[in-house]
Amino acid sequence: MSGRRALHFVFKVGNRTETIKFYKDVLGMKILRHEEFEEGCKAACNGPYDGKWSKTMVGYGPEDDHFVCELTYNYGLSAYKLGNDFIGLTIKSSQVLKNAEALEWPIHDKDTSPYLEAPGGYRFYIVNELQPTDSDPVQKVTLASSDKDQTLAYWSDLLKLKLYTHSERQAILGYADEQAKLEIQFIDQKVEHCKAFGRIAFSCPSSQLQTIESEVKAADKTILTPFVSLDTPGKATVQVVILADPDGHEICFVGDEGFRELSRMDPEADRLLSDALAADHSDEWYSKKGLSKAEA
Repeated sequence: MSGRRALHFVFKVGNRTETIKFYKDVLGMKILRHEEFEEGCKAACNGPYDGKWSKTMVGYGPEDDHFVCELTYNYGLSAYKLGNDFIGLTIKSSQVLKNAEALEWPIHDKDTSPYLEAPGGYRFYIVNELQPTDSDPVQKVTLASSDKDQTLAYWSDLLKLKLYTHSERQAILGYADEQAKLEIQFIDQKVEHCKAFGRIAFSCPSSQLQTIESEVKAADKTILTPFVSLDTPGKATVQVVILADPDGHEICFVGDEGFRELSRMDPEADRLLSDALAADHSDEWYSKKGLSKAEA
């Protein structure tokens, strides 16, 4: 579909300090933006939580032409229970494996299909080839599906992603050849999201948002957040529509024009994140009270 592109996947993280080390030192990603919020997002970007939270965007380059990761951190939560919904993110980079070895980070299935686990358990599959410098190393995000026919009808027919390949066990879809792809793996069980469920985001021309909403509504599919404007103080306002596919995977469509302005790389991102980490005394506070942070 013309003008649509893959943007990012949202991960909920508990141990922010260790998570940032993994993305920077092991995966070799850059801090693109960091923002702090005093109350929950009205589009539930940080999940169904109302308290203080932060958002850190990390990736190999600007979101204009890279698929990146959004790390959401809720100050009162230390961990999230994983489901079987998110299977992994695939990165083409032999350097990641070298980084992992140097830092003694465990590499699973090293001789067959190597993958790493981030703090919290999310998997990152690594293609042991030279990391590209003229394209995005992130190749695909893989999600689980319990029903092949329903899933393909939803993503390909309704949301208009191109179906590149498919078999009885998996399908590859995307909006453009040069973008990171969505891989769907068909599993023989119900998809369980638990508390760590994420969200995949795409952009489209703003003029398409309400058309997407009306088409999904006409198909009697789930709309989690109808067309709404989201404000970020001092930055661009963006419009979004948030959906859920037949297995409950959350999908955010955001207006491309405002998002390109909002998603510009911030040269102060590293400093803002470092300041936030230094100011976060939540673990210390809980420890002094003889308490532990809640696990979601």
